[in-house]
Amino acid sequence: MNKNKFLFLTFLSLFCSAVIFNTAQIRAQDLETTNKVLLKSEVEWEDLNPARGDKSPKAGTLWGNRKGEGATGFLLNPVDGFKSPPHIHNVSYRGIVISGLIHNDDPNAESMWMPKGSFWTQPKGEVHITAAEGSNTLAYIEIEKGPYLVLPTEKAFDNGERPVNIDEMNIVWLDASNVVWIDQSLNDNIEDSPNVSFLWGNPNEDELRGMLIKFPLEFEGDINSFGSTLNAVIIQGQLQYKMPNKDEIKTLESGSYFSSEGKSIHQITSISEEETIIYIRTNGKVEVN
Repeated sequence: MNKNKFLFLTFLSLFCSAVIFNTAQIRAQDLETTNKVLLKSEVEWEDLNPARGDKSPKAGTLWGNRKGEGATGFLLNPVDGFKSPPHIHNVSYRGIVISGLIHNDDPNAESMWMPKGSFWTQPKGEVHITAAEGSNTLAYIEIEKGPYLVLPTEKAFDNGERPVNIDEMNIVWLDASNVVWIDQSLNDNIEDSPNVSFLWGNPNEDELRGMLIKFPLEFEGDINSFGSTLNAVIIQGQLQYKMPNKDEIKTLESGSYFSSEGKSIHQITSISEEETIIYIRTNGKVEVN
């Protein structure tokens, strides 16, 4: 067998274990509900770097505690025209642009403005600047170990990681009909199936990883989670979220968040005029029905 073909098939095999589309659902009656929802309008904002006063971007925690020692995810909201001085962080982080434009790079690099849906990483210890354009710039930032600190450049160090900057036009979407099994009886139009972009981590179902899932217009279905944790952020679009075992339906705009622990069902309906994109961080198998 051709080596490249073998490697490609190996990747698909790993990927299929991580995300499955249109399979049998988890039974709701078997679950102890742990689902949580945080609307963007409910986020509490504070200064990301209080030492900079009114020049500091705002930060709004979605989960965890960026001042604590564990993993956390928060929203970053810089003002239009924001540009940080060169600095480093004590921890590595990942970022996804939700609105506006973000530039994050070496202080001497030409500006590379990343629009909505772009993904980047910033290694700890590396000198960089962050800038923003747009009256409502918003990004999701995620770390695996806290606290998240801003430190001066004289404390720079090389930890062996290298930064990643991926414009949304370079995000690779995998067509579910070509990558994973789909039950034709559940979805008559394969072209309207969700797509997935694997961003980081190991695609094995028991490994922590991050991915984007893009849902077509008017999608209505379930996200079933089998991992011990699931953190999800709306990156683009708008959806209705049905709270489990209740008649309550919440409308989640971009920047809103939902989560669960253990086996769970998330019932969603896309109500946006554009495709809905959700970022998911999980350590378990995910099913989309």
